[in-house]
Amino acid sequence: MSEENTDVNNIPINNSISEGNPNQLDQNGEISISAEGPKEVEAAEDVFEIIVKLPHTPYEIPLMVSTQEQVQDLRQSIIDTPKTFQYTCFHLEFNGTRINDFIELSEVKGLAAGSEVRLIEDPYTDKEARMHLVRIREVIGVAGDRVDNLLGIASGVSLHERVIPWNHLEMSSVRITKSGNSERSTGTENSLAEYDFDAPASISALEPPLPEPLPKTVKGLSVSPWNPPPHNLRQKGHLLYLQLTTQEGDQYHITSHVSGFFVNKSSNSKFDPFPKPPPKDAASHSLLNLITNLSPSFSKSFEALIESNNKRDPLANFQLTNAIPSNPWLVSPTTTSLAAHQPDITRVQETYLLAGVENTETLRDWNEEIQSTRELPREAVHDRVFRERLMSKILSEFDEAAARGAIMVARGEIAPLNPTESKEAQIFVYNNIFYSYGADGVGTFTSEGGDEAARVAVGKDVCGVKSVNQLDITGIHTAGTIIVDYLGKRLVAQSIVPGIFKQREPDEHQVDYGGVEGRDVVVDNEAFVPAFSKVSKALRVKRHPVWDKEGKKHMLEGSVETKGLLGTDGRKYILDLYRLTPLDISWLEEYWTDFVEGEVKPQDRDYPHRMTTLRPELIESYWRLKMSDYVKTEVERRRDASQKQIPSQSNADLTDGEASEPPSEKTNSHLVNGNAQIAEIMEERVDISAFNIVFNPDVYCGQAPQTDTEKEELINDEREVRAVCDFLHKKVLSELIQDLKEGEVGFPMDGSSLSRLLHKRGINIRYLGKVVSLAEHGDPRLQALKALAIQEMVARAFKHIANSHLKNVPTVFATTCIAHLLNCLLGTALNEKPSVEIDEDLRYLYPEGSYVFADITPDSLLADIEKNTRIRYRYTLIEGWLSDIKHLQLLREISLKLGLQMMAKNYRFDAGLKTTNDINSTNGNLAATMANGHANGNISNGSNGKKKKKTGDRGSPISSNGSGLPSPALTFVPDDICNVVPVMKDACPKSMLAEEALEAGRISMMQGNKEMGQELLVQSLTLHEQVYGILHPEVARVYHQLAMLYYQIDEKAAAVELAHKAVIISERTLGFDSNETVLSYLNLGLFEHSNGNTSVALSCLRHALELLKIIYGFDHPDSITTMNNAAVMLQQLKMFHESRVWFEASISVSEKVAGKSSVSTATLMFQLAQALALDGDSKGAVSRMREAYTVFLAHLGPDHRNTKDSEHWLEQLTQSAVSIAKQAKDLQSGRVRRVLMKPRVTLSTRPQPQVGQFSGDMVNGSTNGSRDLDPRSIDDLLRYIEGGGDTSKSTSKKRNAHNNPKRRGGNQIGVSS
Repeated sequence: MSEENTDVNNIPINNSISEGNPNQLDQNGEISISAEGPKEVEAAEDVFEIIVKLPHTPYEIPLMVSTQEQVQDLRQSIIDTPKTFQYTCFHLEFNGTRINDFIELSEVKGLAAGSEVRLIEDPYTDKEARMHLVRIREVIGVAGDRVDNLLGIASGVSLHERVIPWNHLEMSSVRITKSGNSERSTGTENSLAEYDFDAPASISALEPPLPEPLPKTVKGLSVSPWNPPPHNLRQKGHLLYLQLTTQEGDQYHITSHVSGFFVNKSSNSKFDPFPKPPPKDAASHSLLNLITNLSPSFSKSFEALIESNNKRDPLANFQLTNAIPSNPWLVSPTTTSLAAHQPDITRVQETYLLAGVENTETLRDWNEEIQSTRELPREAVHDRVFRERLMSKILSEFDEAAARGAIMVARGEIAPLNPTESKEAQIFVYNNIFYSYGADGVGTFTSEGGDEAARVAVGKDVCGVKSVNQLDITGIHTAGTIIVDYLGKRLVAQSIVPGIFKQREPDEHQVDYGGVEGRDVVVDNEAFVPAFSKVSKALRVKRHPVWDKEGKKHMLEGSVETKGLLGTDGRKYILDLYRLTPLDISWLEEYWTDFVEGEVKPQDRDYPHRMTTLRPELIESYWRLKMSDYVKTEVERRRDASQKQIPSQSNADLTDGEASEPPSEKTNSHLVNGNAQIAEIMEERVDISAFNIVFNPDVYCGQAPQTDTEKEELINDEREVRAVCDFLHKKVLSELIQDLKEGEVGFPMDGSSLSRLLHKRGINIRYLGKVVSLAEHGDPRLQALKALAIQEMVARAFKHIANSHLKNVPTVFATTCIAHLLNCLLGTALNEKPSVEIDEDLRYLYPEGSYVFADITPDSLLADIEKNTRIRYRYTLIEGWLSDIKHLQLLREISLKLGLQMMAKNYRFDAGLKTTNDINSTNGNLAATMANGHANGNISNGSNGKKKKKTGDRGSPISSNGSGLPSPALTFVPDDICNVVPVMKDACPKSMLAEEALEAGRISMMQGNKEMGQELLVQSLTLHEQVYGILHPEVARVYHQLAMLYYQIDEKAAAVELAHKAVIISERTLGFDSNETVLSYLNLGLFEHSNGNTSVALSCLRHALELLKIIYGFDHPDSITTMNNAAVMLQQLKMFHESRVWFEASISVSEKVAGKSSVSTATLMFQLAQALALDGDSKGAVSRMREAYTVFLAHLGPDHRNTKDSEHWLEQLTQSAVSIAKQAKDLQSGRVRRVLMKPRVTLSTRPQPQVGQFSGDMVNGSTNGSRDLDPRSIDDLLRYIEGGGDTSKSTSKKRNAHNNPKRRGGNQIGVSS
């Protein structure tokens, strides 16, 4: 690989849109099309190198900077550079003038390439000294592991380095030479060797690599017991006292002074913080330099530590700043062993070091920070970038702080403001954040469903806040909001709106706009109308009348439940955004009975609540469809009028009419996904200002119009809402099923991807039962969808049941409760009657706790799950449904939904005697016979007794199993639940500026303008990195898309580099087994193969397949593409027999999910026939080709190209087989045989689409993702192999113009050279 292609930094990622690009970002950050040619972009980013002069060795360093960076970014670059680790307290000067840290470099006059900036050391303050100590402890490797309630065990871990070494580019054994041919060094290992398609999922695939022990630099560095300094010494500049123990065993007491750090005369028993006299004196401005002077071995060990850290990919080491790292649901036993917890006295002092003595430095006025950031200028592009960057940072910091406080509230560690109220009605304030339970504590939702309705309402409120934040409308403000689910409790955390707790006058209302007390009292303050009208217009909400309890009419811009509050800071706040869309009346009329006082509701029939609102994606999809119909009508009307008036223009009008045809079924599917190219074309021709479809969110909510006109208007509003419901039932649901059936979109892998797919189409999760019913009797491919949807319903039902118990269980019994519930669901094959032991000593300490979970039996739990599934999703589970559920996959779904971190081992879901522990056998740190968390294998099928009181000889009441008595055989024990982490839902919006550039790039690519699209996508990536930081899920997705772009335009090295980054960031932010991570690995393997690194590519594919087994199980529909890619890669390694095995495996899956006589399977048969020919099995090749030809003939007809190609191949293969049989004894004349045995021709690989993404969107922006069969004959193969020229080069472009019908899984894969 040439040097210039190996570094992705050579891609102009940080450059602005090129001068030759007519698509520009205007000063508002929006994409504008210039008809006057190229213009200079205002947001042009100037990157250059400056010299930083240092007071100590190496005395100067060069740094690359950008004019868009702030001075504090330059400071951070200096702090993070290995040669300048020692500097934390300093300022920068240029031309003798101090530079303000909070301005952009572009504002520093005279700063240009080659300029010298001088670093000046500053005197320390108390805070700076503490931050310096924290920083140096991290740098020299003595910080140790932190125990964090928010960040779980092994949070943000990446498996990338276990799958692919970071320096794999140098180690790769398969390379592409300058001549374009592949070469392989001897000893190449096939990562797919001995891969067992039928083997169960291996937990070891989720095992992070054991970290190598890092070189120790010092034995200890901590805060001294002599802290804090006395008042008289603080007057002399003393800030901190530290204690250092070097590797040589010497102990030093150090004073942190305003001037730096020096060794003092104190000891463990004597306090004398003044400098030691020579020759033992030592002092330095930096603690790092002081340690270097005191310890002879420090420099060498510190260099070894830096070198060891450099062996890892930097992205795997960087700390996440604007995103909360993912918490794995399986953790290695080594992370929970007693030996993993090392002593560190400073660990308990970190709160003091970070927040100070008074703990005030972490207290922030969150609301003022959020609202002040919203009010920053947004006119210029650089203003928008800075504003969105700061907003992303503040909201992520708020989410983290709010989640920490919510955990403390859930654990009962914070006192309520209203302790006399019921628990559900209690409110809390901590760290200037307001907390309340997501429950109906004051009876607000009694008629809507009580606690169930309240729980759903707060979830929809967060979604509403996120929608309003995304609109970013001037003059309207939202509170910082996040939901935290933890141990069965749902907590809502909000920034405190000024004036929300204000005691109003008797004649004043608590809110200034909307419903005050439900719908009884309504306020319509005209001051809120302008701002609220902007929100309503953007969200398709109709300005409509509502009536209070006295029958008085009020015109509101939003739902009566949406409130406006004028804060004491003068800002207008919008609150309670859980009703931005109308109710799903078709669902309510069928599955809900209104509450009547004095009557008992039929709980077994009714849906749990009435908060069944339609999804905003559905509203948007319906609006686009109606807008498309409107434009079509207008175009036809205009065309008819013009034909009558100017017949000579009829041809032109007809042309326009053809471009404005009504959307087909497929186009409507794309409209659902937001791809409304036809509608956009129509907008250019038709004035759509007269088109207006808006929806009244308060229909079917008890409104009482007074006049006939008002009643008629309400009836029309109701009719429009019913039309949307019909659109959902008759069109959206059926189109989803059809697209999944035909393989037109990426197939979901797990519950998360299925939920996202449904939501993207505007389908609520409550329609899972409907999805299963539609998939009940259909294509075999839909049976996979049915199984996945049933698994998701069961997991969600179990979550609701578990939460109902956990919210009243004392924290110390939470793992006991979870383990018992899991045993009743997944462990009945091992123990039909699992029992639970409750420590009576601990139970005595919590007399108010609920222990009903101990009485749950497998039968009662299954009955509850069936009831929840029937009520929530309107689906009746068939008898014996549990035996059809994939146990490991269901355990994963439950763990992710409840925030469980389970011990990684192979759980026993059956009564088999053999137990293994992949983690143990891999690490070798525990006995291989360990089962169910016990160190010995002596497990008896013991008692089914009830609760037993622990006796005195069992030791401490906190011991999990203090006795030596044998435990009953159970699949799960409490120790298997290593941790429970919070599950959060935030309201952070996406970057508008970055999304605009990204969407413009997509449109340009779809229109065939690759160069313009590339520039815009690169600009979008730059904006994503600036706004979110590198480690963020949105950045991972852009990396993935940009990698696909570079792959399509043959920039292979750049595609590989970006794909590696996408994989690591996805693992650390989304989860190392998330469906997006799996897809990233699959496409990384494709890119590596195209770049010549086939061995590395096979490692990626194997890891992705192992992950797919864990999260889905066997035979995922999209695994057909993966297996095809693997077969092609094995051909690249000239492993023809192994390649044949993988082709056969792909056909096996295709026959299950598509049917044996489908076009998809026939296409795979065609490929297998070629592979068999390559492997020398001419008889098998003829048989498979005949099967393919038969299917093509039956389904596509004799004139279709696929039929003709397969017929031609069949003739050639038959002739070859006959020739080989005749010449079997004459090897010298076996020319054709040699051709079939030793070809150098392979099929090409295909990228994998995202879940729900149309396959056609993957190929050069075309709406057709299918490709053709290989049309070459055996003569062409012969000519190519014998050196007669590369026929594929001349035919590949032609083939791309043809289309193969039906499914993506069976699309032919072209020929690569």
